[in-house]
Amino acid sequence: MTTTLLQLPRLNAPKLHQLPNGLTIVAEQVPVAAVNLSLWLKVGSAVESDAINGMAHFLEHMIFKGTERLASGEFERRIEERGAVTNAATSQDYTHYYITTAPKDFAELVPLQIDVVCNASIPDDAFERERLVVLEEIRRSEDNKRRRTFRRAMETAFEVLPYHRPVLGPESVISQLKPQQMRDFHNNWYQPQSMTAVAVGNLPTEELIEIVTKGFTQANHTHHSLLPTPHSPIHPESAFTEVVHREFIDASLQQARLVMVWRVPGLTQLDQTYALDILAGILGHGRTSRLVRDLREERELVSSISVSNMSNQLQGTFYISAKCAVENLPVVEDAIAQHIRTLQTELVTESEIARVQRRVANRFIFGNETPSDRAGLYGYYQSLIGDLEPALNYPSYIQALQVSDLLLAANQYLCPEAYGVVVIKPF
Repeated sequence: MTTTLLQLPRLNAPKLHQLPNGLTIVAEQVPVAAVNLSLWLKVGSAVESDAINGMAHFLEHMIFKGTERLASGEFERRIEERGAVTNAATSQDYTHYYITTAPKDFAELVPLQIDVVCNASIPDDAFERERLVVLEEIRRSEDNKRRRTFRRAMETAFEVLPYHRPVLGPESVISQLKPQQMRDFHNNWYQPQSMTAVAVGNLPTEELIEIVTKGFTQANHTHHSLLPTPHSPIHPESAFTEVVHREFIDASLQQARLVMVWRVPGLTQLDQTYALDILAGILGHGRTSRLVRDLREERELVSSISVSNMSNQLQGTFYISAKCAVENLPVVEDAIAQHIRTLQTELVTESEIARVQRRVANRFIFGNETPSDRAGLYGYYQSLIGDLEPALNYPSYIQALQVSDLLLAANQYLCPEAYGVVVIKPF
């Protein structure tokens, strides 16, 4: 008998705790010899104006340059001497800081992590030094073929939404930023009500909550928010009405790149994203998926092809990318459009949907093993959606979908006659 995930015992049992200042704490004890604290901020490059594009990412670098209590470099030194690890990441919709420690060091290191994030002093001299590091990172990113391709695709996918801009920002903006602008940005956005603190690992849940609460009390976050002037509400962009074609030459490439994008629902319409996740799997995940089998294995028209349904907060993109010889570009684009047409007119087979559901369920279980995996899952959903339930039940939503749901989603969001396409040729 096959058990579906709906019948399996619940893997996860995180506990939610809200502090009076608006901070959300998620905690869970798991029997793994480590503890992870992840601080998620619902602040990424999407909240920036064009004039400060890249600020959120630059600030992520400056967070580690010390506070009134911790000299620059002190935080990393104390983390390293305990054999703990720390890292951070900035995206369009969030910024995320984390440490993973041994359970016995957690209570000692947590206040340091909270102090650097909440009370960054952003000194002028360190700001100037770090600006050079960020500018170098921007130049490296310009030199990276994959990132260049992705950036061009995003500029095609979105005209108005902030997702058309790079997270790192342009050199011209970064070179003009002032330390005081960053202090204001930090003051404004790094507020308890924008934060989710997730603690997962081998300490009792109550103890995890207590340690994190104490860390925030000690950090006595005294910044008063000038709370950001509300933007005029941002609406998703309407679907493409025709094929929007952009072409580039890139001498560093060996093969041409083809990227096709559709505008699809984002996290604000979470229930609409699941069917698109399955369609991405049916088209492009694994050797037996439709595009891989047809275009790579059988017809040998592409050397690689991948499909993803990327859900940003406000709007997502259904993203198909392929590498092929220049002369195969038209036939590959045509073939992909034809596969989309098939999804709109013929029901997918039960065995195809079952393959993707099985794969999703397994990846969910495997991606849930370490404390940092779990803390990432909880932080992402709690921070961006304000709800943990979809984090826990993702496989059940995927399991529940019928072939008719997929047909509907393909017709609603993926049009074979209207999409954005970026072609990059090597000569």
